[in-house]
Amino acid sequence: MENFKIIDDKTLELTFEVEDESHGVFNALRHVLMQDPDVEYAVYNIDHPLTGKPQMTIKTKRGKRPRSVLKKAAEELQKESSEFKQLIDEAL
Repeated sequence: MENFKIIDDKTLELTFEVEDESHGVFNALRHVLMQDPDVEYAVYNIDHPLTGKPQMTIKTKRGKRPRSVLKKAAEELQKESSEFKQLIDEAL
């Protein structure tokens, strides 16, 4: 994926950036990550709201890989989004 770039990949910490994404996506992802008991913290930053690329750092607890929790969180976010879309489709 061209717009996904890993900045730093350590045993318990992963930093990545994604072009063309907004606060909304990163805030939702951070929310899902912080519900995971294996995540110590998940933070993101956008240097400039119009031109900056969002960067997220995930730190996991001992024995858990950040790539694994990121993948699990992305799958959960996709599931929640699909369920929400279905609710809207049914209501309209």
